[in-house]
Amino acid sequence: MSVDPNAPTASFPAQPDGHARPGAARYLVPALVAAAVAVGLGVYGKEHDPAGTAFNIAGFNSTGAVKSWLATTAVAFALVQLLSALAMYGRLPGLGGTTWTAPLHRWSGRIAFLLAVPVAVHCLYALGYQTYNTRVMWHSLLGCFFFGAFSAKMLLLRAQRLPGWLIPVVGGLVLVVLTVIWLTSALWFFRTFGVTT
Repeated sequence: MSVDPNAPTASFPAQPDGHARPGAARYLVPALVAAAVAVGLGVYGKEHDPAGTAFNIAGFNSTGAVKSWLATTAVAFALVQLLSALAMYGRLPGLGGTTWTAPLHRWSGRIAFLLAVPVAVHCLYALGYQTYNTRVMWHSLLGCFFFGAFSAKMLLLRAQRLPGWLIPVVGGLVLVVLTVIWLTSALWFFRTFGVTT
């Protein structure tokens, strides 16, 4: 028996319109990674003995102020992401198709994420996963969910032939969750202790 090295490889049957059937792994892997990240952070936060503090930055009176301002700046960059995404999808008149919208979208997302990481590290290391009241419970739950959803979004961005609505929906979910996290932490801090540094 001989094998022809130039023979085409076998593939799944094409759908009636001629396109290959998308593999379930394209959706399953990001979903599993998202779940693993969210659950892993939650388990660490719950099992870790809170240290009380993780970092402080010169010029700030407390780690609560540092966290609140970093989170506020992250949300501001996330809103820039929203506006640049709307421009990229042609939803902002006069801004669609400009050469700076895609780089602005990518960099504002990177900056928002980099600002959110030290906040999450402080929350997990210094405070842990807590549920002693409704606000704190939602903040802990959504904080873990945010990093899982963000991981899924990053993996989906690399996938090919996704439905056109999927990335905007996942990106919108990430933005909404980040906003609720901000409402249950930074806004609460500013309303309770005042807008201080």
